[in-house]
Amino acid sequence: MVQIRSNFIDMKDYLESVKKQFQYYKMLAEKTFDQVDDEGLFWQYNAESNSIAITVNHLWGNMLSRWTDFLTSDGEKEWRNRDSEFEDVIKSREDMMAKWEEGWQCLFKALDSVNDDNFGDLVYIRNQGHTIVEAINRQLAHYAYHVGQIVYVGRMLAGSNWESLSIPKGGSKAFNDKRFAQAKARKHFTDDDA
Repeated sequence: MVQIRSNFIDMKDYLESVKKQFQYYKMLAEKTFDQVDDEGLFWQYNAESNSIAITVNHLWGNMLSRWTDFLTSDGEKEWRNRDSEFEDVIKSREDMMAKWEEGWQCLFKALDSVNDDNFGDLVYIRNQGHTIVEAINRQLAHYAYHVGQIVYVGRMLAGSNWESLSIPKGGSKAFNDKRFAQAKARKHFTDDDA
């Protein structure tokens, strides 16, 4: 029988899990970028919708604001210009990928700064206090939401050439058979099936 501790969050387990979740969503978007040609990165359904590049620009702005000085300054920085994040300012795949990597590096560096001494601290976003867990979960959900948009647009653009990022259609039984053939073990779902 598996025992789960209640009313206790192990900081190291939580941070390891959340880092894997962030890496998973980063990977989903990057596998989508690989399936979209350069022109597709800038395609918009209409003038009110966001291209993949605009969504990346917003994520970049949010990440720099939220994760720079994560533990010591408000997550909505005075220097952030959120409205400009939704403008068509990225002009190439290379520019987009540079912003993408800069944002993620800022995030992972901030997560690496969390330790036993500060895990109980409050951080603020627009003057609203968040526990470390609340602040991290808020951003994880936000980024998953936007990565889902990126994947959806990418899948539309790739059409019949789309390569599944998870279990392909018709592959559920084989996937489940493989998983249930393994012994029960404590694993994160992103761990390889070695």
